[in-house]
Amino acid sequence: MILGFVRGYVRFVDAMNRFIGRIAMFLIFAMMATLLYSVISKNFFVPSLMTLEIAQFMMVAYFLLGGPYSMQMGDHVRMDLLYGSWSDTTKAAVDSVMVIFLFIYLGVLLYGALGSTAYSLGYFGTNPFEFWGNFIVGFFTGGVEGAKEELGFLERTPTAWRPYMWPIKSVMTIGIFLMLLQAIAVWFRDIAKLKGVEL
Repeated sequence: MILGFVRGYVRFVDAMNRFIGRIAMFLIFAMMATLLYSVISKNFFVPSLMTLEIAQFMMVAYFLLGGPYSMQMGDHVRMDLLYGSWSDTTKAAVDSVMVIFLFIYLGVLLYGALGSTAYSLGYFGTNPFEFWGNFIVGFFTGGVEGAKEELGFLERTPTAWRPYMWPIKSVMTIGIFLMLLQAIAVWFRDIAKLKGVEL
């Protein structure tokens, strides 16, 4: 029963992050097109105020939404001085312990991302879970209007274009959450490898 749940979880998270990661890969081309337009508009037309900021937002989305897929594929940078010469079992044993530090790191990042996103939506309190709880309850009881009751002054960037910050902060929160889900899936896979079970 537990093995079936773990296998289903790993397959679901892998499939979801593979799908999102492969879509996120194309953001690099959109970012390049935006920067090319920025160069052309600055040299031949009226310079655009928003192109560099849009490119920065796309880079954040590319990095954070592609990170879980990169972890799934094992493409993150590693120090292979010792690790590369170890057996698969030793690697799995060390990874299954070291990933606990990653859980702590991602948990702190996720808490900060939730608070930062709540702040961008106008919540100035100290407990982001209070805001998100009220926001979700408001949405399910009163629809969009019920959710709007929780919103305050929406944060904007201090630039001339002044875009809202909540969309990119929401992407940041989702990306960190997906990374945490993928880290748990990798941990399950390492433990299964130590037990001789294939997920």
